Amino acid sequence: MFLQDRWYVAAWDHEVDRQPMARVICGEPVVLYRKFDRSIAALHDACPHRMLPLSMGLKEGDNLRCRYHGMLFDPDGAVLEMPIKGERPNQALCVRRYPVVERHRLIWVWIGDPARADDTLVPDFWPCSHPDWTFDGGYYPIACDYRLVIDNLMDLTHETYTHQGSIGQPELMEAAIETEVRGEEVFVTRWMPGVNAPPFWRDALKQDGPVDRWQICRFIAPSSILIDVGVAPVGAGATIEDHDQGVRGMVIDALTPESETTTHYFWGMARNFDIRDQGFTERFKAQQGRVFAEDVEVLEAQQRSIERNPGMKLRGFSIDAGGVRSRQVLARLIRAQQEEAQPVPPTPEPVPSPAHF
Repeated sequence: MFLQDRWYVAAWDHEVDRQPMARVICGEPVVLYRKFDRSIAALHDACPHRMLPLSMGLKEGDNLRCRYHGMLFDPDGAVLEMPIKGERPNQALCVRRYPVVERHRLIWVWIGDPARADDTLVPDFWPCSHPDWTFDGGYYPIACDYRLVIDNLMDLTHETYTHQGSIGQPELMEAAIETEVRGEEVFVTRWMPGVNAPPFWRDALKQDGPVDRWQICRFIAPSSILIDVGVAPVGAGATIEDHDQGVRGMVIDALTPESETTTHYFWGMARNFDIRDQGFTERFKAQQGRVFAEDVEVLEAQQRSIERNPGMKLRGFSIDAGGVRSRQVLARLIRAQQEEAQPVPPTPEPVPSPAHF
C-alpha cells in the first residue's frame, strides 16, 4: 500500500544529531545520524549479523559499531571490521544505505531503488525557505492509516465542528468548493467572501470586521499536502488568484507512513506576516499544535472504529471529493508500481505445424 521510489520525510532537521535515531518509514526500519560535516547518514536499522538494531549502536567518529558483537560500519553501510579480530571484512554483509536530502528544514529519505533517487522530486515547500516568509512546526505520531490524514486535510469542512473554537466557522459548510486533478496532484479551492474571521485569523489580522477568506488545498503524491490559507479585509482587493493583501499562511503537512495503521505526521505553517516576531512564532506554533491535536484525537478514534466495524465502508459525499481524488491518484500510481514489478512472462516458442505427407 506504499508508493516506492519517492521521498518521505524522516525527521525535522533538529531531531537528528550525532547519536543514532530510529524511525520506521513505509515499514522499513531506518537509523539516522549526523556525520562530523553535519550531513546525514541513513542506514537500514538492523545489523546483518544477528539483526540487533544499529540505532542501539556505538558511534565511533562517523562510523557505527553494533553493540552486540562489534561489527563496524561506515556511513555508507560498508563493513570495516568483523566480530572476530583480524578477519577480513565481508562486504556481502554491507548495510543498505538510503539516499537523503535535507531541505526546507526537513530530512527526506528515498524509499525504493537508490539508483532512481532524484532530489528534484522532493516536493517544493517553497514558503519554508523563502526569505520573506518564516516557518516552524512540530511532529505527532498518529495511530491511523496515513490516507485518513489525507482525507482530513483535503476536506476542510470538518473545521466547522472539529475546530469550533479556533479556525472553524459555519460558512465552511456553505461555500462552494472546486476540485481539480493535475497529473499526480489534486487541488481543492474554497473562496469565502465577506465572512467574519474565526478567532485564529482575527487575532492574526489584528482587527475585527468582515473578511475575504480562502483555502486552497494541494495534494502532492505520495503524501504531502500544502494548504494556502488566510484572510484579508473586505475591499483590500484579495482574490482567489492573488491574496497577499491580508495575512497569508501555508500549512505544511508531510505524512510518512510507518505501518498500515500508524503515521508520522510532520506539520507546520509558513507565514508572510510578523516574520521577525519570534515570540509570536512560538505562540502561533503552539496554537496550531492544539488545532492539529484535535485532528489526531478524531483520526485515531476513526481508525479504531474502522477496525471495529469490518463490515462497513467509508462513504464519499461531495465534500470528500479532494480526499477521494487523492486516493484515486495514489491507487493509480501504486497499481502502476505493481505492474512494473511483475515479471514479464517468457514468449512461448512457436509450435511447428504438423508435416503433411
